[in-house]
Amino acid sequence: MALSARPTENSSGLREFLNSPKGRTLSIAGGLVMVALAIFLLRRNVGPSEAEAISRDRMFIDAKTGKPFAHEIAMGETIPVTAPSGDKSGYPAELCYWTKDGGTKADPTPVLLKSYIGQSGPTFCPDCGRLVVGHNPMPQPGSKPPPTEAEYKARSGGR
Repeated sequence: MALSARPTENSSGLREFLNSPKGRTLSIAGGLVMVALAIFLLRRNVGPSEAEAISRDRMFIDAKTGKPFAHEIAMGETIPVTAPSGDKSGYPAELCYWTKDGGTKADPTPVLLKSYIGQSGPTFCPDCGRLVVGHNPMPQPGSKPPPTEAEYKARSGGR
């Protein structure tokens, strides 16, 4: 059984259709859809990972004004970053998810750590009054809230 090099009726009809104006239009549209799909898949798989995006897009606080702002860290950029006030006074914000009564909230309060601006001592959230530390953890189910300033001073002997 040798394969014939002659086109069959089906391939001949397809060839005629693809050479027609409708066939060319359909071919071009199909090619464009395939190119768009390839670009989408390439960007999705080769672009920055979610972790990279999160590490670049962060909340900062302007130490001069005390106002939080979103900032995307650029390659080689140093901290403090240029804040909306125009000064190099933007420091990373630690996010506090606690309430005064020890509950949690979905919309965190950005907090500027004292250590970033050269002050000593612990930092407490201006909203809830609870201790905020570097790399402040998000509340987990069943976790206890951090101490308030009064609780912290009572535990540490007033320091």
